[in-house]
Amino acid sequence: MSPGKRGLIIAIDGVAGSGKSTTAKLVAQKLGYMHMDTGAMYRAVALKMLRCGVEVTDSEKIDDLLHGTTVTQKESDSQPRILLDGADVTDEIRTPEISLWVGPVSENPLVRRHLVRWQRELGKEGGVVLEGRDIGTVVFPDADLKVYLVADLKARAKRRRKEMLAKGLEQSQAEVEAALSARDERDSTREHSPLRRADDAIVVDTTNLTIGDQVERIVELARKIAPTALHT
Repeated sequence: MSPGKRGLIIAIDGVAGSGKSTTAKLVAQKLGYMHMDTGAMYRAVALKMLRCGVEVTDSEKIDDLLHGTTVTQKESDSQPRILLDGADVTDEIRTPEISLWVGPVSENPLVRRHLVRWQRELGKEGGVVLEGRDIGTVVFPDADLKVYLVADLKARAKRRRKEMLAKGLEQSQAEVEAALSARDERDSTREHSPLRRADDAIVVDTTNLTIGDQVERIVELARKIAPTALHT
């Protein structure tokens, strides 16, 4: 850990349905760190592009728009609050319309370039947990701790289906497995910032782990790196 850094930078990457988001949030709580919701930041950009009528293929307009945009995060007891140009848009970015739009937006290389810069700025002092698909390879390649989560496809589909049912959405196990498999293929083969494990990332197979088990495993790894830097 570098001198003056108030805590570790922890990067959690992995396949869809491996438990990244929930695990990252709980690890941050356990350590007294900030959980940076990188996915929400992409959603905020998607919201602004929709508001301004900027198409995902219009690189010139995207670049102009994002040079005049700020996306930041404010901590709260329930969940991080996402601020777009200073205004709280945490609820607005969770609409079905944004969910449909955020995929193409997040794959745009110009958007990713701006978001990586913002994320680095937010996390540069340490004491932060980030999760995604390119955190340990692109956003923070020098992170103090890199974890890569994997899990069996059937286990991931079962978890995802349970989440969907809780929201009143019905899909068969086979349909969810097919969707996750397609997502894996898309994430790992996309041109910009594809999903891949950093060479120095520690692989954690979550197939037979509870969320609590996953959290404890990562907290233990963090304690081994900097036992005196943690708040627990």
